[in-house]
Amino acid sequence: MSSSAFRTVPACADVVIIGGGVMGVSTAFHLAEAGVRNIVVVERGDLGHGSSGKPIGGVRAQFSDPLNIELGNRSLRAFRDFPRRPGARIGLDPVGYLFLLDGAQQASAFEAAVELQNSLGVPSRMISPDDAQHLCPYLSTDGLVAAAYSPADGHARPGPVVQGYARAAARAGVTFATHTAVMGIDRAGSRVTAVHTSHGRITCPTVVCAAGAWSARIGAMAGVDLPVRPVRRQVAFTEPLTPPAPRVPFTIDFSSTAYFHNSDDGLLFGLADPGQQDGFDTTWTPEWLELFRAVARRRAPALAGMRTAGGWAGLYEVTPDHNALIGRSGELPGFLYATGFSGHGFLQAPAVGEVVRDLYLEREPFTDISPLSADRFRHGAGVRPEAHVV
Repeated sequence: MSSSAFRTVPACADVVIIGGGVMGVSTAFHLAEAGVRNIVVVERGDLGHGSSGKPIGGVRAQFSDPLNIELGNRSLRAFRDFPRRPGARIGLDPVGYLFLLDGAQQASAFEAAVELQNSLGVPSRMISPDDAQHLCPYLSTDGLVAAAYSPADGHARPGPVVQGYARAAARAGVTFATHTAVMGIDRAGSRVTAVHTSHGRITCPTVVCAAGAWSARIGAMAGVDLPVRPVRRQVAFTEPLTPPAPRVPFTIDFSSTAYFHNSDDGLLFGLADPGQQDGFDTTWTPEWLELFRAVARRRAPALAGMRTAGGWAGLYEVTPDHNALIGRSGELPGFLYATGFSGHGFLQAPAVGEVVRDLYLEREPFTDISPLSADRFRHGAGVRPEAHVV
């Protein structure tokens, strides 16, 4: 589907979805599939313009919290079924996820998580450092005590996922207003009444905030507190490798957050800079790579000397406990939200699209998502912070 800019937006809608990334288009698809009509998706750039448009996204169900496991596992099933529904090839590659552990406390925590994952149908397992090296020949086992591995995980292409959902939604009648900024949200008491955009006003009774790192601003327009902060994350790509890189799992050094995996004819490198300040700056800074290389010299020495051919920076949408915000505002029932995924939005998008659909239709979702209400911080009832954060 080609995404074209609007000179004027539709005058009215039943649902306005703010954000044309993977979460917004998944929500639009699932609503339209369920028979909801008159849906408008408002996106300030092109569809997938934000972090959803980046080259490769990990997909996994290896988490420490049961709700995140369920969201990840259900989404994995949807990704496997994507060629049939909604109907698109997304480059899904089930290479597995491999977490490298260098301490007894880490190993113990992951053993408990694996037991929980297994109870929920995830085929993860603990393996030895030698087994990890067999899966990923780049590794040095020095200092490793164990690893956690799930062969069902892997990575896919976010761009085709966004376009696949968007094309199917458009066929079902969803309107995509791209290059259109949200300027304000009108409410009358406890009701949403309209969304103001750079191309006109849309009268509507329901808004879904799927604006990612910008969600706090959107929430403020409606008087809804969405505690989401933007944090820059950077990755780099190697030059084409000769001989080609072996097919390796999505490999993560848990202590440092450094990770790498196959990407076309080379590898992708990533690491969460612990000194990164909050903000919307997405400038890629090559100096950042030295943080990754310092870890690689110890954990995967061959990677430290590989030449890179550029990279990119995107934004994580981070909440105080690194868990998502999914729900309906108690004070403004026409305002729904799905945001704050702290790096896990792409991999959870299929399942969350289902959840938002069911919230809108006032039916029970496949799992209880009440612990992810944005109100949890105000009421002091936050869920346990997600430990498997990258």
